Amino acid sequence: MSSTPSQSFDLIVIGAGPGGYVCAFRAAQLGLKVALIDKRAALGGTCLNVGCIPSKALLHSSEQYAFAKHHAAVHGIKIDGVSIDVPTMIKKKDDVVTKLTAGIAALAKARKVTLFTGAAKFTSANTVAVGDLALTAKNIVIATGSAPVELPFLKFDGETIISSDHAISLPSVPQRLVVVGGGAIGLELGSVWARLGAEVTVVEFLPKIAAAYDDDVVRQFTRILQKQGLKIECSAKVTGYSKGVLTAEREGKVLEFPADKVLVAVGRRPYADALGLDVAGVALDEKKRIAVNAHLQTNVPGIWAIGDVIAGPMLAHKAEEDGVAVAEWIAGKHGHINWDLMPAIVYTDPELASVGLGEDAAKAKGLKINVGKFNFAANGRAIAADATDGLVKIIADAATDKILGAQILGKNAGELISEIVTHMEYGGSAEDLARTIHAHPTMSEAVKEAALAVSKSALHAI
Repeated sequence: MSSTPSQSFDLIVIGAGPGGYVCAFRAAQLGLKVALIDKRAALGGTCLNVGCIPSKALLHSSEQYAFAKHHAAVHGIKIDGVSIDVPTMIKKKDDVVTKLTAGIAALAKARKVTLFTGAAKFTSANTVAVGDLALTAKNIVIATGSAPVELPFLKFDGETIISSDHAISLPSVPQRLVVVGGGAIGLELGSVWARLGAEVTVVEFLPKIAAAYDDDVVRQFTRILQKQGLKIECSAKVTGYSKGVLTAEREGKVLEFPADKVLVAVGRRPYADALGLDVAGVALDEKKRIAVNAHLQTNVPGIWAIGDVIAGPMLAHKAEEDGVAVAEWIAGKHGHINWDLMPAIVYTDPELASVGLGEDAAKAKGLKINVGKFNFAANGRAIAADATDGLVKIIADAATDKILGAQILGKNAGELISEIVTHMEYGGSAEDLARTIHAHPTMSEAVKEAALAVSKSALHAI
């Protein structure tokens, strides 16, 4: 009888998404012999293949279409007969994905990371099987990510009841799309298809969409999306779908929403079902996430877990930071992660971004705070660019002026939030941010003005 072929490594990383491949690359930089396993031949995981990147490609393309159709004329740009070619738009999205997955494969080769394609399964605490191969290592990192949550009464069929995986590749614009869930994924993909001509209704169980954000910010955000054509129904509990109609309940009343397609976007769940965690002895928490300590170690020595399979926000950049820190800890270095300063972004138009504590959360904690706000309507660059919707909001400790958090609703909010994260990383104050020179004219001046407004010193607002 022939034995199973085996290979030995310093580190095995299971899952080649943003967390996994970044972990593998950092470990290789630090001199470790690394194996990287993924079920897909194309690296990048959910984020690159069917998540973050393809959705942003569609958001960008649909924004160009919306501009050409609805806004170009006021700029003196005359475009006759604007139409949409969905297959070409989907191909453009696929080309972006192909280019990036090829880039990651090239980086893996350059860093001498050994790639394995196939389903990984633990056969012991230090051995992973991939097909007929047995890979062994002193350290193994689980980075298998997450999958869309499926509702028991709305099972995915890929045709009518769809997940985000399906919604990025629809062959044509649905006439009526109902989105179940008012979080980032539902709002982004709902926006894409609404811009392209679908009648989109967002049905949210909670009293507001984008539930983690402050009430005043969400009210303005909701009005903007409604103006763009999205219908938003909150405090509605979805009950089922039959004969082309999605049903829900609100305050004892039955609601009916005709739908050609139903996008279920109610969240994601950790994806580690087939790894054989029980064989390795890896423990889960009460929410079926892999349980880890402050250094992302599981209960089994040598087995680590990062990203969406553990507690914390399911964000690609969070997984990347986890991966870098774990690689450094394994290599005997000093890894660092500040989970309290993890920015979050909804990539609609305008975007919605946050970091740290919002005003509502700070008050709920009983903190004494000062809040500074500045509207983009008073920003010169925003006026010139037709980007006056939204505001910058900064929350600071009333006694120390230390920035506790920020929320930005506006064009390129995801880019603008980064400088606030930077100031918060070193414990900066609103005054520090306000005294930082910002180029004129830029949208970023609204950040400076909001920081000034914390002490009621805004220069371009009353």
